[in-house]
Amino acid sequence: MVQSAELLLDSGLDAAVRREWAALSEAGLPSQNRHRGESNRPHITVAVASSMPVAVDDGDAVRFDPFDVRLGGLVVFGGRAITLARLVVPSSELLDLHARMHAAVGERSLDHLAPGRWTPHVTVARRLTPEEAGAAVRLLSADVVDLVGSAVSLRRWDGEGKREWRIG
Repeated sequence: MVQSAELLLDSGLDAAVRREWAALSEAGLPSQNRHRGESNRPHITVAVASSMPVAVDDGDAVRFDPFDVRLGGLVVFGGRAITLARLVVPSSELLDLHARMHAAVGERSLDHLAPGRWTPHVTVARRLTPEEAGAAVRLLSADVVDLVGSAVSLRRWDGEGKREWRIG
């Protein structure tokens, strides 16, 4: 089952992304707003694996200090279904944390999250049809501006146990 490490955003960035989720929902489009679980919040995934080393879980492998984050324009990921997200503008702090997390997770990491292959983003909507993706991009792109704030904590998400906790 999926295990991940994710950066959580400050209250201003969190609220701004949630407004985008709500705008899509109000327009009758899929959005992360549909997921009502307490753990569902805007985040930047920095590692995904089938299992995480204990050193990641207890915070020994990767030290986290808050840093500035800039959310840029929209990006569309294809696949079985379409995902719409906000790009995260890479910073030295973000890339350094990602590299350290990747080294800690090692071969367990999913290939598309390896340094040089990873596209940092905050998901806005998943499982869109091509028509829904077009409508969502048109709706959100009318007011898209860079959003600036901070990554304030690093959490672990256990997809099997449906639980979360802070790292470090």
